[in-house]
Formats: sequence, structure tokens, C-alpha cells
Amino acid sequence: MAVYAHAASSPFDTAAPQPAAWDEELLRRYDKSGPRYTSYPTALSFHEQFGAEDFTAALERSNQTDRALSLYVHVPFCRKICFYCACNKIATKNTQLAEPYLSRLDREMVLTSRHLDTSRSVEQLHWGGGTPTFLTLDQMSDLIDRLDARFGLSSSPDRDYAIEIDPREADVFTLRHLQTLGFNRISLGVQDLNPVVQKAINRIQPRVLTETLMDEAHRLGFRSLNLDLIYGLPHQTQESFADTLRQVIELNPARLSVFNYAHMPQRFPPQRRIKDDDLPSAEEKLAILHTTIDMLTQAGYVHIGMDHFARPDDSLAVAQREGTLQRNFQGYSSHAQCDLVGLGVSAISRVNDVYAQNPTDLARYEQALDAGQLATVKGLRLSQDDLIRRDVIERLMCDMQIDFAAVSQRWNIDAPRYFADTFARLEDAERDGLVVHEGNILRATPIGRLLIRHLAMAFDAHLPGDTTKRYSRIL
Repeated sequence: MAVYAHAASSPFDTAAPQPAAWDEELLRRYDKSGPRYTSYPTALSFHEQFGAEDFTAALERSNQTDRALSLYVHVPFCRKICFYCACNKIATKNTQLAEPYLSRLDREMVLTSRHLDTSRSVEQLHWGGGTPTFLTLDQMSDLIDRLDARFGLSSSPDRDYAIEIDPREADVFTLRHLQTLGFNRISLGVQDLNPVVQKAINRIQPRVLTETLMDEAHRLGFRSLNLDLIYGLPHQTQESFADTLRQVIELNPARLSVFNYAHMPQRFPPQRRIKDDDLPSAEEKLAILHTTIDMLTQAGYVHIGMDHFARPDDSLAVAQREGTLQRNFQGYSSHAQCDLVGLGVSAISRVNDVYAQNPTDLARYEQALDAGQLATVKGLRLSQDDLIRRDVIERLMCDMQIDFAAVSQRWNIDAPRYFADTFARLEDAERDGLVVHEGNILRATPIGRLLIRHLAMAFDAHLPGDTTKRYSRIL
């Protein structure tokens, strides 16, 4: 399998008048805590005055737009707890415990679909968790059948139907079954291939498990494979993670997500099993990040932004080149302009000008559905200012630049005047070479791309004064 050697330029190319490609002191100075902007406003702005009636009204209004649908299904079960994990999950080995949950999911689908025009195409489907492959093959079939009955799933070759897979809990028969169910993209959790790191995070996963699944997925013709890695885990070093990257590059996935581990044991109890002294220093983490970007771009991957990399022919890279890349709760997406409906405990929906979130507590989720109501516990309807700022932040996060002439035209405003205060807040970043402002274009420089979250924060009208306790660090 060929690797795209040098097929894409690195974000650290240093053609004048770009700033120095890697400035450790500058990166450390701007490495503050801030949102990841999978939504704007972020989930911290959601409020409990927004309930099920508000969400159903939003669903009904959305039918007037005839936008396609994106469905997210949260499967919270895991057989084992990985110590780094910050997801909403339930540890159990008993797959029968999923049966009542699947029944509640179906009830939620029925209640939701009553307010939707189900002739709208379901262009995107994503099963996340937890571990979706915790379900038995029959349970997976049952869930797909229910989704199809309630919403009408697509057979279009352009559909983007993805599932997150734990290679320790799946085999070639699982992949063949998923293909028959209509999935055409898979994401494999790897995190790190070093045995010492794996032991420290309670995730023993030999390379052969991942390699076997990837070989079978390629043979079956899955359109796109993603591998998840995490940097900043206990016992990681620049050298050890470089070894993991070399092995991953050999495996040749179409996409890679290389997440920054956010150690927040006060919020996520499993992380208390990780010793602070075992974590790499801030300097070591930066070195790991530097090595990651250099190695992946030299292997031909495009640095999409933040933690995402893709081969030049992958739909993410194509969407970015065409200016249609989108950012949602699953990260970067090539399917723009969909209304996202989240199903399951903790799931969040984005429907036009509304966000709606289900409870993170399973009992509360079940109680609402047993009463015949949607489980929405909080959300937000965006103001006109929110919508404008969401558009600008999303374009910055996806395109690494903003065309304010286009913003003015889309929203019928004088965008440079509208964002005058924002430009003032970006003066230090411009002076330090993170952004270049030329005419109507504000463009992140190569070093600024790494700090894109910081740049986006300048446009955030909801940002609290102290972000350290609420958000992870940028790098």
C-alpha cells in the first residue's frame, strides 16, 4: 500500500514573509485553556430554560429548509475503562444491559421523527460512545433497522456512515457485518502502540489487532479509515511517540486524529488512576507535537487543523480545498449544511439555530422517555449575533482564514466594522506573527494554525473571564 510521500506541503514551510516555523517560546506563551469550538456558543452556554418543547419547535421549523440530516447515536457501554477517557460511559461486560437502552433509543427516534419530514436524506450517520462495537451483531442490526424505519437511511455512495471501533472488541466478522449494515467509514481507537504507555492507561492493544482490522477494512472497500492517537499520555516521550507514528504511517490510514490529552482528574474520576509525575512535561508535549506534524506531513498527510490529518485524496482534505469543510461535535466533517440530530444519553443536536442536549445521567434520560417525552434537559437558541460569530469561527477553524467581504455579503453587515473590537483583541497575535490581516482577509500563519483555538477565542462573545477550570489547554 503506497504512502503519499511529500504529496502535501507542511504547515511549517517558511517562505517569506512567514514567521519562523517553530517558536517554542511563542507557543508556550499562547498555550492557554480554551474551547475546541465543536459548537459556538459552546456547551457551557446551554441553559435549562431550554426544554423538549423548544427542541420540537426547532425540528418542525427545520423542515422548511429541506436540509439533509445527520444522525449521531451515543452507545455508552464499555467492557473496560481506559484511564484517560473523558467520555460518557458505563462499564459492563453484560451485553443484555444494552437491550433496555436500545428500546429507549427507539422511543426517542419515534418522538423525534414525528416532528421531522423523514423524506429528508440522511447523508451522515455516526455511532460513538463508549464503544459502539460493545453491541452484539444482532443488536447492531436491530439498531440500524430502527433507524431506517424511523428516518429512512441512505444507500447513496456519497453517504458518510461511520462507527467508532475498539480493535480489542471487534474482528473481521464485525467489519463484514458493519459493511452489510451500510457503514462505509470506520474509526479505530489506538491512542499509542507503546506497551508501557498502554499499561499505564489500562488499554493493552497489540499492533496486530489494529493491523488485522485495517487490512480487512481495505479488502472490503471501506471508503475511509481513521485512527485515533493521543499525545500527552503517561510515560510518552518524543522518541516513543515517534516510534508509534512510524508504525501508524506504515498502516497508511486515510485519516488520523491526534488528540491532546487533557488531564482533568477533578472532572473525570478514571483519570485519577494516572499519576501526575508520569505525564510528559509541557516541553516534552510540545516536542511530541512538533515531531507528529513533521512526520505526518513528510509522509504526505495534510494537516487539516488542530488534531486532524488526512491524505490529499480523502474527503476531508477535498472539502477543505473546496471551502466546504464543517466542524461539529464529532470534529471536522466533509458534510456541510446538515441538521444534526443526537440520539442517546448525553447526545447533542444542532438543528439550524438551536442546540439541544440530552442528560448525561442514564436514569434521567430513561425517566424522560418512559414518560413519553424527549429527554432534552438544556440547550440554546442562537441570537443573530451568535449565528454571525458561529459562521466566522467555523470558517476560521476550517479554512484557517476569514474572508470578511464574504461575511459582509452573507449577513448583510459591514463585517470589518462589526468585528472592530475583535481586531483590537488580535493585535498582539498579529504582532507576534500568528495572523496576517490583508484587506478583507484574515489568515492564520503556519504557527498560527497550531493556535487556531486561541485566535477563535477573540470572536467569542460568551467566553468566561477564567477559562482554566472549564477548558483544556490548547496544546
